[in-house]
Formats: sequence, structure tokens, C-alpha cells
Amino acid sequence: MIIIGCDFHPSWQQICWLDKETGETEEKKLVHASGEAEKFYKQIPAPARIGMEATGNCQWFVEMVTAAGHEVWIGDAAKIRASDVRQQKHDRRDAALLLQLLVEGRFPRIWTPSSEQRDLRQLLIHRYKLVRLRAQAKNGLQHLAMNQGVQKKRRLWSEAGQTLLRELPLKPWASRRREDLLGVMALLDQKIGSLDMAVKEAAEKDQNARLLMTQPGIGPVTSLAFVLTMGDITRFPRGKQVASYLGLIPREYSSGGHQRLGSISKQGNRFMRMLLVEAAQVAVRCDPQFRSEYLHRCHNKPKGVAKVAAARKLAIRLYWMLRTQKRYPEIVSIESSSRVALVVRHGG
Repeated sequence: MIIIGCDFHPSWQQICWLDKETGETEEKKLVHASGEAEKFYKQIPAPARIGMEATGNCQWFVEMVTAAGHEVWIGDAAKIRASDVRQQKHDRRDAALLLQLLVEGRFPRIWTPSSEQRDLRQLLIHRYKLVRLRAQAKNGLQHLAMNQGVQKKRRLWSEAGQTLLRELPLKPWASRRREDLLGVMALLDQKIGSLDMAVKEAAEKDQNARLLMTQPGIGPVTSLAFVLTMGDITRFPRGKQVASYLGLIPREYSSGGHQRLGSISKQGNRFMRMLLVEAAQVAVRCDPQFRSEYLHRCHNKPKGVAKVAAARKLAIRLYWMLRTQKRYPEIVSIESSSRVALVVRHGG
């Protein structure tokens, strides 16, 4: 079997490989544009094991070598870098380090989504980008209205507000800007509407996504995003690991018996964190238990801290819903029973 350490770049890659049968090792630079990389991987005997850091713009490469019968391991880039204490870093050393970790069984492999899951992620990301563009267009129209002394806020998007916006007396270029932004908004509304239908259809087809939508505040976008982000839920032994994976636990700088905690680490999926914070703000209005804990925190902490805490609790609940395959009413009953048992044990 051939083991290959691959330091991947968009236009080329540096590789270092070992033939375990003969003990032969060699290194080489492969250029992508000339087809050199594709030719190399098709001529080596399959299956070879290829280790590379997690990076972007490499989907074509992963699909190409997988189709050739090889096995690709994606590694945690931070852990790979931390495994080499030397300050010298260049592409040849990086490829050799990847090969060394593979051979020694220390390669920090991470979970990767399937091709279908990656494509569904593109649906969610595309919708999110269009929603951001629509928000920018709305901000521009709000700016035009406020410069004319009109402060309608959300009411500007009502039928009466739209009529008032169109009737504002503006200079020629300001008027042109208004018409263009209204046209952009109408186009984006149409595009986002079709994407919303696609997300809803995909969520309805997924059993886990349907399960999560029984939780108040969780809609098709958040449920589908959570399922696609977490992947195989059994790889997380506890809810605390889920919060850590999503970057919802505090940074910690503790030493010598002194514990120092900072703000949340934000080391996880930023898009998923944003969706959880938004969903948590709906959950605190619909879920009595969430509302009680949220209001209690608001008395002692800033509102932003309370929102993030609610998002963390929501993420852990969604995790347990997937682990136990329990719907919303059942999981709340289990949580309440566990809390009562904990209080009784602590009191005893």
C-alpha cells in the first residue's frame, strides 16, 4: 500500500509518499493545470491512502482521487501544525510531516460530509448569501427614507410603507437608486422564495430534520443546517462536546489553580452559531422553560450573553433529540425528570 502526504494548493501540490511493501520513499511537485496530478494518481496502484489538511477549493481533487479508488483522509490543520515544534515551515516539510503522521498513526483525521451533504450545504449557503444581499438593499432604502425624515423601521416594508417610499420626492440619482434597489429586492424575494421551498422540501425528506422541527423556534433552515453540520451524531459522547464543536463554550486560560474564562471561543461553524442564536430568540418566546431561564439570566447578565446561553442550551437539546430520537414534548419531560432527580440527590 502506498501512503501519500499531500500539501495541497489550488494550482499545485507537494507530495511525499511511502511504499510500505518496498520501503521506497520519494517526493514530487504536481501542477494541476497541466493534468500532472490526475495522471499521477491514476497510474499508482489503488487503494492508496492520501492525507491532507482541511482546506478549501479541493472538492474536485477529492472526487478525482476517490473515483480512482484511493482513500482520502482530511486532517485538522491546527493539530497538524501543532505536531511539529520546529519553526521552519515550507511545502516539502509540510508534505513530509503529513506522511509521518499517517505512518505513525497520529494523523488527526476529521469527519467529512458526503457529496450529497456538501451539495445541500450549498443550498443553505446560497440562500444565506442572497438574504444578506436583500438586507443590504433594504438598508439602502431605509437610508433614503430617513434622509427624507421618514422613520418607519419595519413598517417601511408594509404595503403602506412601500407606497410612501415610492412617493418620496427625490433628486434624479437618488430616485434612480430607489428604483434599482426596489427592483433588486423584488428579484431577491423571488429567488429566496424558491430556495425556501427547496429547503423545506429537503428538510421534510430528512427524518432527523423533521424530528428537530418539533422544537419551537426550529424551522426547516435551522433543522437542516444542524443535521448537515453535525453529521454522525454518535461521534459526540456528550452535549458539552457539541457546544465546544460549535464554538459556544468560553475560552479558558487556567493555570496553577486559577480559573480564567473569557468570551465564547467561536471556533465552530459561524453560520450554524448564527442560526442557533436566531432560533433561540424564538424559542424563549414559545418555550416556557427557555423563557424562564433567559429572563433569569437577563437580570444578572447582558442580554447578548443570555442569548448565547440560550443558543448553547438549544444546541444541546437538539443533540439529545437526535441521540434519543425523542420529539419535543418527550425530551422536555426527560429533562424535567433529570432535573428533579438531581435536586433530590443534591438535597440528600
